[in-house]
Amino acid sequence: MSRLGIFVDRKTLSNSEQLNALIRCRDVAENKGHEVDFIFPVDIAKIPKMDALFIRARTDPMNVTYVAARMARLHGIPVLDDPESIRICSDKINMYSHLIKKQVSLPKTVFLSKHDLTVERVTNLFDELGTPLIVKEPSTSFSLRVEKVTDIAGFFHVAQRFIKLSDWIVVQQYVESKYDWRVGVLNGRLLYVCKYTIPSVTFKIQASVNGHIVYCGVESVPEKEVPPQVVRLGIEAGNAIGRGLYGVDIKNTNGDAYVIEVNDNPSIESGEDDCYPRVFEQIVDHLITA
Repeated sequence: MSRLGIFVDRKTLSNSEQLNALIRCRDVAENKGHEVDFIFPVDIAKIPKMDALFIRARTDPMNVTYVAARMARLHGIPVLDDPESIRICSDKINMYSHLIKKQVSLPKTVFLSKHDLTVERVTNLFDELGTPLIVKEPSTSFSLRVEKVTDIAGFFHVAQRFIKLSDWIVVQQYVESKYDWRVGVLNGRLLYVCKYTIPSVTFKIQASVNGHIVYCGVESVPEKEVPPQVVRLGIEAGNAIGRGLYGVDIKNTNGDAYVIEVNDNPSIESGEDDCYPRVFEQIVDHLITA
């Protein structure tokens, strides 16, 4: 019998969907004969006593989840997600650089420093990438600090706000679509696929509109109904980052597929796995046998 630690925080447990997913994961592990401990940040010293660690709280190099991942790695304990994946996926400059190095299909992407923010440079970007443009602050998550701009004045309004938070910003070609594919990848293999239907009032899967948060619709899709190039691209993007657990967001327009981003520690609580009942079994088996 092995001992699986599931690292959580109070925010994780305050969401009923996340709580139900955690209970399902625990039940799967216990049905396989393993012991499961929920570990809160205050209990972080328990990690060296675990045989494996599954992080189910927001990952960021600046918070305690990264400390938990590093502690597990230091003690030779298999962990999802690993410290390297957290570092890469939490910085979009780093993430896109890995994807570009492996020649993964992306929308046209440019990195700008504050010294590049000139009218001439921005004018050229609109000429090169088209209108509108997508501007991202590199540490963004949950679609925060991702904006669509249609002219030079709007670009500078957003860029000057973002450049106060980071030395660089990401500028990308806009790819229009009604939904994003989310391809779950674990250790270089397909874990699940779903569609995130984008709300009509925004271009993002999550946004604040008139003071209210609107969320995407989630539809689990069987592998046989997914375009093969989407599955291949998702696995290719995950492998460009590492061998951990990733949620790869892909737009598939007119037969062309583009990776929008790779997320470590992806959501598995909103029905993403409805067509894939073995998701938590595969995660537990991977961790325990790693």
